[in-house]
Amino acid sequence: MARSLVTGASTGIGFATALRLASEGHEVHASVRSLDSGQSLLEASEGLDLSLVVMDVDDDDSVSGALGTLQADRGPIDVLVNNAGIADGHSVEETPLSDFQRVMNTNAWGTLRCIHAVLPSMRERSAGHILNVTSLAGRVAISGQGAYAASKFAAEALTEVLAAETKPFGIRVTLIEPGVIATPIFAKAMSSPENPDTPYIGGQRLGELFMNSLAGTPGTPEMVADTVWHAITTDAPELRYLVGGDAERIAKRRSELTDEEWIERQSDPDDDRYRSWISEVSGVQMNEPPS
Repeated sequence: MARSLVTGASTGIGFATALRLASEGHEVHASVRSLDSGQSLLEASEGLDLSLVVMDVDDDDSVSGALGTLQADRGPIDVLVNNAGIADGHSVEETPLSDFQRVMNTNAWGTLRCIHAVLPSMRERSAGHILNVTSLAGRVAISGQGAYAASKFAAEALTEVLAAETKPFGIRVTLIEPGVIATPIFAKAMSSPENPDTPYIGGQRLGELFMNSLAGTPGTPEMVADTVWHAITTDAPELRYLVGGDAERIAKRRSELTDEEWIERQSDPDDDRYRSWISEVSGVQMNEPPS
């Protein structure tokens, strides 16, 4: 039986992934910031082999202490799903350095902290699987997502390097790249509204895209959990897995455009042309701003 650790499991993708792995027979340890925040997961997992690990991926001592104790008590981790993440969307100029550092600390360094905690035992056993949940934003940079995209690009680069370094030891490394998924992370990001006096149009447009996506047919956390399970069990593993029709369409369209064309399309001052283009690219209808 595989022993799995899923971070950021109190809601959304981590919640669904922890339940999916436990339902498939894994011994699942779900990391949460507090026992209270994990109670819904415990209730949903009744009868399954799932327990909570109180841990803050932002903190060196919290991660090393929690995972050191866990592995000493229960044994080494076979599958690590790095899912904990936060979102913040504003223009680069209007995003304070402290916000960049906060997002990077969770989305990139939090992932790295957990890797450092489990990788030595995986290497010694020549076995293990590390799955890093990043985002379409780790492959495609969109105006208004400076801090978030920077953190996800960093996590993607880290993962690709790790895959090459650990392949000789029989360790599998995977990137999971969701598009817009109906999770609390977007509600939290949108709770910090764009400055109405901003000279930049990117943040407002990004908000429109997310809100239109969530009002339509967004991806679900269960879709991501299904992809995680496929990546773990497939005999033909890939490094990257996009999740959601919007992610697949946008990534494909980005690959067809030059860098200059991509930037030009995003910075088009004509709102109607922009909305028509993003509707075509993403499959999300943006005929008018959401109310």
